[in-house]
Amino acid sequence: MLTITLLGTGSPIPDPHRAGPATLISGAGEHYLVDAGRGVMMRLAAAGVGVGDLTAVLLTHLHSDHLTDLNDVITSRWVMTFEPSPLTIVGPVGTREVVDHIVAALGPDIGYRIDHHDDLAYGFPPVSVIEVDDGAIDLGGAVEVACAPTDHRPVHPTVGFRFDQAGASVVTAGDTVPCDGLDRLCAGAQALVHTVIRKDVIGTIPLERMKDIRDYHSSPEEAARTAQRAGVATLVMTHYVPAIPPGGGEDWKALAAAHFDGAIELGDDLHRVEVHATAVSGAR
Repeated sequence: MLTITLLGTGSPIPDPHRAGPATLISGAGEHYLVDAGRGVMMRLAAAGVGVGDLTAVLLTHLHSDHLTDLNDVITSRWVMTFEPSPLTIVGPVGTREVVDHIVAALGPDIGYRIDHHDDLAYGFPPVSVIEVDDGAIDLGGAVEVACAPTDHRPVHPTVGFRFDQAGASVVTAGDTVPCDGLDRLCAGAQALVHTVIRKDVIGTIPLERMKDIRDYHSSPEEAARTAQRAGVATLVMTHYVPAIPPGGGEDWKALAAAHFDGAIELGDDLHRVEVHATAVSGAR
């Protein structure tokens, strides 16, 4: 079984009810954090997962809202574990440079902590970065992880991730429009976690900067058609723009349901979906 926890269902727009983009995929005692948006450490704590329990952090792309609190994850992992515990960070090409800059920005804090705590004297937070583009990713766990390129241009490169464990399979799409890479990643999967925006609503806003975001995100309808093409059993929507009021979203589900005949899930932060091993049908 794999468990999906929507840690943060928000967007770059600050929302008192929704943390920034972050999804936790758990299975076989392993925990994979996909993206690290605003407030992710608080949501991990609420989900009962310590930063030392993370098997890896996986970044779909390098937009700021998807890695705002990566620095907090790196620092917290370092100071809240009591022996060297390297944090594995996986992401598209460019991730190593971003992580290097984050660690450099933390330089004064790292120095203070090393000076004050003898047991941190081994040095700066141990981080291992793996840059990926397509194919299997060997993270050494029971959960098999793979990626494929997605289309969030002009943001490039971007990737989606797939997790397989004992017959259960989940794809996390990140920000993207429909594309061949995502279709390939979803083939035979049981659940798709997909970011969505309401292009119909955003189109009425008289600000070009807002209208622009329609070019490189999927609507509920587009996410649903991606799920339908792949024959996945469950579509999980997240990253709502504009924000859904707490407990709401039935209208978003209805838009998706017109194009997808499987189960549709959305919810507030910490919404959980369990994915069990079942036979997967062909494309519907």
